[in-house]
Amino acid sequence: MRKLIECVPNISEGRDAAKIKEIYSVVETVAGVKLLDVDPGKATNRTVITFVGEPAQVVEAAFLLIKKASELIDMSQHSGEHPRFGATDVCPFIPIANASMQDCIDCAQQLGKRVGEELNIPVYLYESAASEPKRKNLATVRAGQYEGIADKIKLPEWKPDFGAAKFNPKSGNIAIGARDFLIAYNVNLNTTSVRRANSIAFDVREQGRVITENGKPVLDTDGNPKRQDGTCKGVKAIGWFIEEYGVAQISMNITNVTDTPLHKAFDECNKSAYERGLRVTGSELVGLVPLHSMLEAGKYFLRKQNRSVGIAESEIIKIAVKSMGLDELAPFDPKKNIIEYMIAEDASAPLVKMTLTDFANETASESMAPGGGSISAYVGTLGISLATMVANLSSHKPGWDDRWEEFSNWAEKGQKLKDKLLFLVDEDTKAFNKIIDAFRLPKGSEEETQIRNQAVQEATKFAIEVPFEVMKTSFDCYETIEEMIKIGNPNSITDAGVGALCIRTAVFGAYMNVKVNMADLKDEVWKKEMLTKSENIYLKTIEKDKELFNLVNESIS
Repeated sequence: MRKLIECVPNISEGRDAAKIKEIYSVVETVAGVKLLDVDPGKATNRTVITFVGEPAQVVEAAFLLIKKASELIDMSQHSGEHPRFGATDVCPFIPIANASMQDCIDCAQQLGKRVGEELNIPVYLYESAASEPKRKNLATVRAGQYEGIADKIKLPEWKPDFGAAKFNPKSGNIAIGARDFLIAYNVNLNTTSVRRANSIAFDVREQGRVITENGKPVLDTDGNPKRQDGTCKGVKAIGWFIEEYGVAQISMNITNVTDTPLHKAFDECNKSAYERGLRVTGSELVGLVPLHSMLEAGKYFLRKQNRSVGIAESEIIKIAVKSMGLDELAPFDPKKNIIEYMIAEDASAPLVKMTLTDFANETASESMAPGGGSISAYVGTLGISLATMVANLSSHKPGWDDRWEEFSNWAEKGQKLKDKLLFLVDEDTKAFNKIIDAFRLPKGSEEETQIRNQAVQEATKFAIEVPFEVMKTSFDCYETIEEMIKIGNPNSITDAGVGALCIRTAVFGAYMNVKVNMADLKDEVWKKEMLTKSENIYLKTIEKDKELFNLVNESIS
């Protein structure tokens, strides 16, 4: 499995579009690296660039970007709202898929060594890659900003991790690190006051604010200022004015999305703003956001409305966007703003992305796939979708307001089964294609014949496992369907009944595919075990189908 690492360099240029493009374009010259996002800010004069790839590829792309930025950006001429001390100010590595934090630390060290030696830029490692505890916090490393580093770099305790301890007036310094996923998130206010925005930032950020008395800090027994903690753990925040929008914002870095989910940061800003006579008008994400953060937010706001969360993923995301006003300043496009959608291959699920007409035409064509297996999975999808619809309708039924959560839970369960069956629609066609590919392998020599025979057997097992999974998953749908027949909105009982009939077709169709694919299988022990399991599901389906049909028929007679 591929190790995927995200890299998010921040360059100190946000106004010159041509220069920004010249810098980020070098990323696209590295094979295997995918540029995900380029987010320039005029007021901050800073651009956040995001790309992903395997470790060695990402390190190479990051080096080329830092090199190009050092050629085009002159820090002695730079100004902007955001703290900064280098042409490429920071360059963190983040584990995304099948990668560990140690993988990211290794990337940071490899890149730091190259940048220090080949580009003569002083390098400081931060966060998980930090060489000592005091360098872990980026704010500490960057303290003094560009204007202060000429003196700071001479101090023994601030000797760079890589590169000479010598001020580079054009490129400044760079912080290279390894960290968990960070969400850069700004909340918009109906004010132009930075002071008031900062007051809200102090309320929500983990560090909180210094406690004062008569305008002076209150000190503890050690002589340090006492602080009142903020409401959001793992959040760094400041207030600033964005000239291009004409509003003040609370700018946050959410470094721990477990302790502080996106929606909590938004709600806490809302609460603080309201108490100070202000109003949150919307918010914006800088760069990308994980899918689970958007789904958590959407479900959170749905639950606050006593609405079912068992709806399509796209609808949950839409609720999150509208609830937090993520489209106030610019359109929010899930395909461009959510990292999982950006990484996903466009051709990963060719059947389920078709229109109904195209799917039917493809099935009716002279091609052997999609066939009965994929159709069985899709019919099962329709069956559980009907039951989920009944659950959602029931959660909104007048007079049943106290039962919305009960039906929401059933709808959420139905959505998970629906998504699994949709996945199996394409898996069945892939299984068929694997068998075809195996039979096409050369068999000119004895060794080639053995390899081909083994590939055919493995592909055949896979072609049995997929429809068996369709059988299992479809049968699991009966639980939700039965409950909707018994307790759901009476006006929709026939919808649940049709869902049950679809499930019967899905199980029977998948069962036929399991049996027919066993003909050429040599492993008799595995074959017998799988056939026994399949027959058990088939027989239980016959019983359950009769039971539910009679239940619906009695209700409508």
